[in-house]
Amino acid sequence: MSTPERSPRRGMCAAVLALEAVTLGLTTPVMISVADVDVPTALVIGLGLAVACLLLAGMLRREWAYSLGWVIQGAAVGLGFVIPLMFVLGGIFALLWGTASMLGLKIERERAEAYAALERTDPHPDSQH
Repeated sequence: MSTPERSPRRGMCAAVLALEAVTLGLTTPVMISVADVDVPTALVIGLGLAVACLLLAGMLRREWAYSLGWVIQGAAVGLGFVIPLMFVLGGIFALLWGTASMLGLKIERERAEAYAALERTDPHPDSQH
């Protein structure tokens, strides 16, 4: 059989986290200028969450990382208490995260079923007849 294909779930979830990292990074100046959060706190929260998203995107080979992704989603929504728009943006990213995860799992399951069916019909696809 050929080499294993890339995980659609991992790819889609990593894309969500990368886009979310940009959004969370941009909350830093908003927290400082609009919400009057002191600079060190805003840097730790905004840039810290952005870096956490990027690091987590690289850890999605492990199943526990998807659970940690939900923690990031909760933190993004929780930023709404500081920047009210983050209730909306965080909610959108949480919805994207859940959709990417569930749809990715569905694609992986259907792909595995298709490969299993192919194996049953032609157990030696690489051999010449």
